[in-house]
Amino acid sequence: MHPAYSVIFFTTASGAGYGLLALLGILNIGNYLPHDKWFFLIALVLSLSLITAGLLSSTFHLGHPERAWRALTQWQTSWLSREGVAAMFTYVPACVMVLGWIIEEQTDGVYMVMGLLAAIGSFVTVYCTSMIYASLKAIPAWTLSLVPVLYLFLSIASGSLVLVTLLCAFSIEILELSKFCLLVLIITMFLKIKYWKMLDLMPTNTNIETATGLGSIGKVNVLEKPHTSENYLQQEMGYQIARKHAEKLRKIVLITLFILPIIFIGLSFLFPTNAFLLTIAAVATATIGISIERWLFFAEAKHVVMSYYES
Repeated sequence: MHPAYSVIFFTTASGAGYGLLALLGILNIGNYLPHDKWFFLIALVLSLSLITAGLLSSTFHLGHPERAWRALTQWQTSWLSREGVAAMFTYVPACVMVLGWIIEEQTDGVYMVMGLLAAIGSFVTVYCTSMIYASLKAIPAWTLSLVPVLYLFLSIASGSLVLVTLLCAFSIEILELSKFCLLVLIITMFLKIKYWKMLDLMPTNTNIETATGLGSIGKVNVLEKPHTSENYLQQEMGYQIARKHAEKLRKIVLITLFILPIIFIGLSFLFPTNAFLLTIAAVATATIGISIERWLFFAEAKHVVMSYYES
């Protein structure tokens, strides 16, 4: 599949935003967040900004962005519509939390409940996003069982990195949350490696014989391509990346998205005076890594329609 940069930005930015919002809602229930006016306000506004920027960028890939609102009406059958509905729902409790803190400077009581609802809405929205791809049977690479799991873990991992950085910026203790962040990064790394192995071992059940329905008569040879020149399907569905390049990019993802952030967060334990700079470095490298990981997610996926163009 052709990697659309607007969709890559959407899944990266909104994923981090929803992960951050979910952690704020959950940690607030246990009273683990500092009672600092500016920390809570900045964290909430940052999460909503990432979410909004991501959602807006996703409309750039549409042929008619002005009609995007119509997708919300198909929630009974469409995961894209369900994602939109869940995203709109999540804004309500999140905005109530922001207003509650600005007006009353309170995070308990009803605002604690709003935080829980925002966290639930965040997870549901990310899951719906993952199912937009996982439900596409025509792209076998996306139907693997680990796709929704990875979307959720990548969201939590990126959100926890941002939260740790914010805590450091306000000189707040980060030890416990950093341990959680390291654990999530390690689990996500092994899940991603497992996904790549599953992808490499995935059998090819579609070929020119099954695509044309002529397999019962024997080997099918294409005398002439379906089109005399490259068309839209070949551009969007037939994007190819050489295996050697894919392997190099996978290694870069492992280093930038997982290994370096794990090292930087670990060093913040040993050098607390430099913790803020180290966490910023972790977020910077992870941003590069997750952008490449999202690009690979699309570039390595093959639509079965390309079987018509195979000789």
